[in-house]
Amino acid sequence: MSLVVLNHDDDVAVATSAMPAGASVPAGGAGHVVLRDDIPPGHKVALRDLPAGTVVRKYGQVIGRTLAPVRAGEHVHVHNVGMPQDAALRHESGTAKAAPQVPADLRRTFHGFRRPDGRVATRNYVGVLTTVNCSATVARKVARVTEDDAEGADGVDGVVALTHGTGCGMADRGEGWELLRRTLAGYARHPNIGGLVVIGLGCEVNAVAGIMAELGVAEHVPVSSYTIQDMGGTSAAVGHGVDLVRTMVRDLAGTKRSEVGVEELVLGLQCGGSDGWSGLTANPALGVASDLLVAAGATSVLGETPEVYGAEHLLAERATSADVAGALMERIRWWEEYTQRQGTTLDANPSPGNKEGGITTILEKSLGAVAKAGRSPLAAVRHYAEQIPRPGLVFMDTPGYDPVSVTGMVAGGANLICFTTGRGSVFGSRPVPTVKLASNGELARRMAGDIDLDCSPVVEQDLAVEDMGRRVYDLLLDVASGRRTASEELGLGGEEIVPWQLGAVL
Repeated sequence: MSLVVLNHDDDVAVATSAMPAGASVPAGGAGHVVLRDDIPPGHKVALRDLPAGTVVRKYGQVIGRTLAPVRAGEHVHVHNVGMPQDAALRHESGTAKAAPQVPADLRRTFHGFRRPDGRVATRNYVGVLTTVNCSATVARKVARVTEDDAEGADGVDGVVALTHGTGCGMADRGEGWELLRRTLAGYARHPNIGGLVVIGLGCEVNAVAGIMAELGVAEHVPVSSYTIQDMGGTSAAVGHGVDLVRTMVRDLAGTKRSEVGVEELVLGLQCGGSDGWSGLTANPALGVASDLLVAAGATSVLGETPEVYGAEHLLAERATSADVAGALMERIRWWEEYTQRQGTTLDANPSPGNKEGGITTILEKSLGAVAKAGRSPLAAVRHYAEQIPRPGLVFMDTPGYDPVSVTGMVAGGANLICFTTGRGSVFGSRPVPTVKLASNGELARRMAGDIDLDCSPVVEQDLAVEDMGRRVYDLLLDVASGRRTASEELGLGGEEIVPWQLGAVL
C-alpha cells in the first residue's frame, strides 16, 4: 500500500489501492502520510495542509483550486477542489522536448497490404457505404449475409457496413455538409478498403450521384453503387448488394501481406473511460510508443480537443512553428465559443465515470490525456476528417466523444487505433483495428476479454514507463501485421462510425 507522487512540486499523491482512514502510507520522498479519509484506488490525497483558495498541483501542473481548507491526509476530489478562474494559472509553462532517438534494436518493419498506388493497409475489407441513414439497414443486412464469405476468403478480413445517422434533412452546403462529405470520402478512400459498394435510398440530399462524383477512390479499388428505390425495395436491394460484395470478396481472396516499413503506420491516439491511473500508466506508456513511431518515421494523431483543454499550452510549446501553435490555439478558441453558444463550458467535462475513477477537473484529465502524445514535436494541426500529413505528431480537431473522434481519425487516414481506458471500453473501429490498453490491473482482470494489454505493472510492479512503452510498440506492430485484437475477436466496430454532425437539422 503506497501513494505515488508524480512531481516534487505536487500537492497531492495518488492511491495505488483502496486505503483506509488512519493508515500511515509511504509517499515517496514526501515521507509517510496519515490518511484522514478512506481513499479509493486512483484517487488523490493531500500531502500538506492546503488553505481555501490554494492552487493544487499534480504532474507539476495546476489541476484546480481548493474550495475549502484541506488538511494533509484528506481525500482531494470534487467536494473540495474546483476549476481555477484565473486562466493564467491554468497555463503555466511546461517543458518542450524532442522525440527520442530510435533505439538500435527497435523493430522497423511490419507486414501490411501494399496497395497498387503505394499506400499500405493494416486490414483488407469490403466496405458497404451509405449515403443516408435510410439505407443503413440494407447495408447492415448486406454485411451480415456476406460476412461468412469473407471469413472463408484468405487475405480478406471482413465486410463492414459504413453507416451513419444523417445524409438528409440538412443543407446541401456549409460546414456540416462539407464535414459529412469529407468523412464519407475519407472512409471510401481508406487503404483498408479493398472494395466498395455505395448504397442510397434515392431521394436524399446526399445523393449517390453527387457523392460518387467526389469520392476519388483509387483506380485499383472496385466500386459499385445503386439506390434502394431503383432496385424496387429493401429485399431486392439487399440481394443486389450481396451479389456485388460476394464478387468483390472472391476477387480480393488471396491478397498477401508483405514486409513494409514502420513509417507506413498512421496511429490514432484515443482514451475513454479514463481514471486516476490513466495518466500514470496507460497514457504515458502509449506516449512512449508514439514517440518511438514518430522517431522511426511514422505518424501519430492526437485529437479530442475538449479533453486537451487546459493542457493545450504544453502542446503549443512543442509546435514546430508559430503557425502550428496558432492553429491549435485557434481551435481551442473555437471550442470555447461553440460550447458557450450551446449553454455549457469546456470545464463541464469530466464525466461522472471519470470522477468516480478519481479525476477531479478537466485540467487533471487533460494533463493525463496529453501524455498519450509523448514528447514529440507537434508538426501539424488538421480539421476534423482532413487528410493527415505524414510523418510526425499531428493534432486533429475532434470532439472528445470516442466514436466521433475516432471516425474523424480513420477518415483522415489512420490505419491503426490505440485506445487507453481505466473504467472499461467496448469500442471498435472497423475497418481499422483498435488496440485497447488498461490503466489498472483490476480492470484488466474484470474485462479481460476486451483488453489487449494491461499497463498496471508501471505502478503495481514498478516497471519503467519506457519498458511498458516498448511492449505497447511491439503489440501495435503485431496488430498492424494481422494479429487480431480483442475488439476484432468480439466483432466490435460496426456501430461506432459516427461522423461529427454540425449545422441545422431541417
